[in-house]
Amino acid sequence: MTTASPQVTPTPARSLRKTRIGQVISNKMNKTIVVAVERRVKHPLYKKYVKKTRTFMAHDANNECEIGDRVRIMETRPLSKLKCWRLVQVIEKRK
Repeated sequence: MTTASPQVTPTPARSLRKTRIGQVISNKMNKTIVVAVERRVKHPLYKKYVKKTRTFMAHDANNECEIGDRVRIMETRPLSKLKCWRLVQVIEKRK
């Protein structure tokens, strides 16, 4: 009679999460900030670089961000209907 040892399956590594750097444009909500992330895209016909801005709602657990701060945010599980990013670090405080 043989005893079956439990097979240990390796857990898949957590996939790399997206990170963005942007500027805080609102902190009116409790534990939530709105971050504007700007990117430059080349226009396909005119070849001019155009700024495109996207806003993200991010979780700020300590309410430490002020309007104008430069921050790094990271993707996370959905925390509410619109909030699935969290604050990683404040890169630069408002001047």
